[in-house]
Amino acid sequence: MDALIARCLAGDQTAWEEIVRTHRRKIFNLAYKFVGRHDEAEDLTQDVFIKIFKALHTFDRRANFQTWLISISRNLCIDHYRSVRKERATMARGVDASELSPVSHERTPLGELEQVDLKSLIRQAMAELPATLRQAVTLRDLQEFSYQEIADQLGLPEGTVKSRINRGRLELARQIRRLQSHRPPGSMASRGGTE
Repeated sequence: MDALIARCLAGDQTAWEEIVRTHRRKIFNLAYKFVGRHDEAEDLTQDVFIKIFKALHTFDRRANFQTWLISISRNLCIDHYRSVRKERATMARGVDASELSPVSHERTPLGELEQVDLKSLIRQAMAELPATLRQAVTLRDLQEFSYQEIADQLGLPEGTVKSRINRGRLELARQIRRLQSHRPPGSMASRGGTE
């Protein structure tokens, strides 16, 4: 790793790409735990690597590189989380509390039924997708592969992969709406979970 860092500090682009490739998945997973959304986790991962690139000259070679990397990543994720929470709190001040319905975090029989019903609906909708779109959406949204990893796995250009994922998501949403409209009025999904 020392040699790789030295090459990177000397301006070797391939050395930097190797560092990113080696640690990207770990950083993305950490970011995803904080934000819970793929697009935000992707953005946060990019921010982390920019910060690491800028701070690389400060790394003490006697220390463990991965520990240093994770420490920077975690701090950046925490900062992001705090800033988002602060932003949401500021926005919430302008909302009348009486307009909001209470959100229960308890596991209730009704809540669990709605979860099961939603999962079943998504499974049905996924089954309706063309195989190419279903595969792309599964790899990206369920198995959390990066665009590049999916491109490598499917032997396709990254642009094609992104296009398939976008088309797949749109088609999935269309299928869910279609399935909801065919459900009997008493079913959870057709009520959208509202009482």
